[in-house]
Amino acid sequence: MSNSATVIGKISYTNSWPVFHNFHPSSLKHPATMVSEVPAVLNRGMSEGSIHVGALSSFAYAEASDRLLLLPSLSVSSDGPVRSILLFSKKPLEEIADGIIAVTNTSATSTNLLKIIMQKAIGGHPQYISAEPDLDAMMEVADACLLIGDNAIKASWQNKGYMVTDLGEFWKKWTGLGMTFAVWAVNRDAARNQFAAVAEIAEAFAESKRRGVRDLAPIVSEAMRTVGGTEAYWYGYFRNLCYDFEERQQEGLNLYFRYAYEMGLLPQEVKMELWSHNLLTRVKE
Repeated sequence: MSNSATVIGKISYTNSWPVFHNFHPSSLKHPATMVSEVPAVLNRGMSEGSIHVGALSSFAYAEASDRLLLLPSLSVSSDGPVRSILLFSKKPLEEIADGIIAVTNTSATSTNLLKIIMQKAIGGHPQYISAEPDLDAMMEVADACLLIGDNAIKASWQNKGYMVTDLGEFWKKWTGLGMTFAVWAVNRDAARNQFAAVAEIAEAFAESKRRGVRDLAPIVSEAMRTVGGTEAYWYGYFRNLCYDFEERQQEGLNLYFRYAYEMGLLPQEVKMELWSHNLLTRVKE
């Protein structure tokens, strides 16, 4: 297996661009290919082992954590507002605690964060309905709607008089901790069988992140070209996010996983384990 190419999974969300922008599989010594897929396909591939290493949503990692190891110092996190995971509502959250909330089926991490907030912080039990990510259509059938990623960003630019709750900001005010939305992980079999390739990929991602954060100009240009918006908006957006995964980020994610388990959103407790050059280290509880 060590001779075959390592398959790397890439998420397409704008918020992960600073980590991926300077990452080029063709420049690696060990053969590697990168696949860009919708999250559901990436998550399944990482879990089954057909994708060996890559980015995936925090909740998808949790569901397969017994088969995955986390790459150190890589994440998409916020320590306060995240700006791209937004709940639009007609009334304050307390007044829609038992109302109807429309969510997209594209992000289990954000939807489950919303469920945790509504139940544990607000004390509500709303009804969740699945809908296409269209602000106007969602608000016709619900009291509030959750938009993520570019859909949330674009909707925030066209404020239609709805109240907007940034879930990253709410989580920080409520728990005092940051929230991690995506992580980088490696399939445990690949970590064992393709150790040298994984080590090279982990270092290449870390270097790509360093370069991406240091020079955001090409990433900002790409975002303006593909999504729209101003240079000032995108510099603010990327600088506001955190791409590290140190103790502070791990603590916030641990709490999220614990709440998800307590609410029955996760079937098992999550023990986060980090890949390292000496194979793995257990994250402090």
